Parts: sequence; structure tokens; C-alpha cells
Amino acid sequence: MLHLRLITPADKTDDVVRVIESTVGATHLAVVPGAARNPSGDIVMCDVAREAGDELIDRLRELEIDKRGSIALENIDLSLSKRADKAEDEAPGEGADAVLWEHLEDATHEESTLSITYVAFITLAMMIAACGVVLDNAILIVGAMAVGPEFGPLAGFCTALVQRAPRLALRSLIALLVGFAVAMVVTVGFSQFMDAVDLFSDDKLRAERPNTSFIYNPDWFSFVVAVLAGAAGTLSLTSAKSGALVGVAISVTTVPAAANAAVAFSYDEYRQAWGSTEQLLLNLLGIVVAGTLTLLAQKLLWAWQRERTLRKRALP
Repeated sequence: MLHLRLITPADKTDDVVRVIESTVGATHLAVVPGAARNPSGDIVMCDVAREAGDELIDRLRELEIDKRGSIALENIDLSLSKRADKAEDEAPGEGADAVLWEHLEDATHEESTLSITYVAFITLAMMIAACGVVLDNAILIVGAMAVGPEFGPLAGFCTALVQRAPRLALRSLIALLVGFAVAMVVTVGFSQFMDAVDLFSDDKLRAERPNTSFIYNPDWFSFVVAVLAGAAGTLSLTSAKSGALVGVAISVTTVPAAANAAVAFSYDEYRQAWGSTEQLLLNLLGIVVAGTLTLLAQKLLWAWQRERTLRKRALP
């Protein structure tokens, strides 16, 4: 269940109440007249099944509640109520399959923002990966994958394509391009410093690296894994199962590939640098394609399911 808290202008409260009362899956409606001060108005609260949340928010936005008041939504961890159980049963579809598009856009917007923290995380992840490729240490590579924050902008770009949100797409692309560019430049300098203190060497980079050679030897499996990870990551975001994102992060070699390219470039190893760049591009392409197709499939499936439910209700 979701908890919805609204600040509504006094002249819109009755309309809001009618919308909530007519929404299948909404319950626990409460109205506190005149309680809001900034902006002034009434406070309206209710609980709504996740699968009915997107429809309710759309109808509230049609009343311009988001412009003249406010709409706040949060997850309910525990709800002990027969009315809540009944609302979830009556709502169309399953809550785990529902996509709250407004929530998804807001979450990916935040994750796609180019910030000092984002650049710091991707830079640190790339330097960890640089140590991993030189030492041929798979544990360090996995650690770098987990630290890397690049899935946020990728998910934001996929969401922007499906929702036709050019500003979110531009923001996501800037975060990706600038983040990877800055991190790779810093990693080149980091490699030169490590070489100066005799911790990195050209011989280590050229040596046989059975644990990490896949990073600069892309093949079709690289693309296949990226596609599967992109679909899994998108599902984890839309279903609020964030734990799956850790598995997604350590399934793709975006950060390690970029790190290997930076280290190889610092030693003029252009063959490895190009192979790593191919690996990076394959992974990015696979994630974007899979993420976009997954969101499109979810959107079409949910629209079909909603239409089917409406037809059933219309039957005598």
C-alpha cells in the first residue's frame, strides 16, 4: 500500500475527494479542513493500492493539485486493516507489476544529476578497477562494479525515452559523458602516479591476466549479459526491489572497461584501450536497449490490463 498526502485549495477539495472515492483501490480517506498553511488549504490523506497509484496521481494532476497545492507519496511498510486488504484485492493487477511513472521519473532524475558525489563515486570506482586490472584481481573488479553509480543515469535515459522527457534525457547523457570522462582522466593520472611509485608497470598490464582479460576482449556474451542486466535493473527500479540492483551492478563491466582503457592509454597500449572501449560501448548499448524495451513492455502491459479491468466493470 501507498500513503497519499495532499494539500488542496479549498475550492478543489470536494473534487479531490470525489476522485479518491471513485478510485478502486483507495481507502482510509481523511480530510482536515483548513489545516494547511503553506500553501493554504485543506489536508487530504488516503491509502491506495500500488497498482492504483499511478491512475490516481494522473487524475489529481488533471485537477492541478501539483501546481496549486502538493502531492506527497510514501510506501507503507505495515498496514493492518481489512479495508486495506479489500482495496488491494479490488485494484486491477498486482502491486509488484505496477509502475509509478511519476515516482520513477523523480527517482531517476535524482540519480541522473551530475554532482560532486556522483563524480567522486565513479572516479573512486574506476581507480579501484584500475588496481584490479593491473593486479588481475577479480575481487577488486567486483568491488568497483558495486561502487560505480552509472546505472542511475542509464535508467534515467531509458525512462526519458519511454516518457518522452528530453530534459531528463539530456541530464542523464551529461551525467554519463562527463562522469566517465572525468573519471578516466583522473585514472590516467592515478596510473602514472602508481607507476612512479613502482606499484603499476607496463609489464603487469601486458602479462597474461586470466581473471580480467575479458575486460578488453569483448564478445557477444558481453552484450547478452548487459541486456539481461539492463532488464533486471529496470525491473528492480519499477518494482521497488532495490536489492536486485547490487546484482545488476556486478554483472556489467562498464567501470572496469573504462578503467582498463585509461590504464592502457597511459602506457600507450592502444590495442587494449580500444578493446576496453568496445566492451564499454557494448555494455552501455545493451543496458539502454534492454531498459527501454522493458519499460515499454511494462507500459503496454499495464495499459492493456487497465483497459481489461475497465471493460469488466462496464459489463452488466
